[in-house]
Amino acid sequence: MGSESSPRESGAQLHPHSLYGRLGADAFWRIARAFYGRIERDPLLRPIFPVDLDEPIRNQAEFLIQYFGGPTTYSERKGHPRLRMRHAPYSIGLAERNAWVAAMQGALEDAAIPEPDRAVLQQYFAHTATFLMNSDRD
Repeated sequence: MGSESSPRESGAQLHPHSLYGRLGADAFWRIARAFYGRIERDPLLRPIFPVDLDEPIRNQAEFLIQYFGGPTTYSERKGHPRLRMRHAPYSIGLAERNAWVAAMQGALEDAAIPEPDRAVLQQYFAHTATFLMNSDRD
């Protein structure tokens, strides 16, 4: 396929020109910290997360690093990502999905992720948030 394919489809996680290769680990840590900074202030999403956000920040940063071509620290520490299983205990409807996507879009801005990488990440996050929906309520 051409350069239009997603990171997962193109095998970018193994390719030196992956998002991880271009952005580096620090960018994914900035995204995770910025995202959870927004979660801290979000009345809809905050109750879903534990009081201490250090572990969710670590989990998200390590997962994104791994998914986008970096070291497999996340899987070595936590096992297979199993995103649906890990999110199943939480009711995720359209309102939660949209709030999550908005917080993540803001986090990408806060973390100063440049284009075109920001667009790739936005597409991934929107798709993943929809995939994780498990409730029909708004």
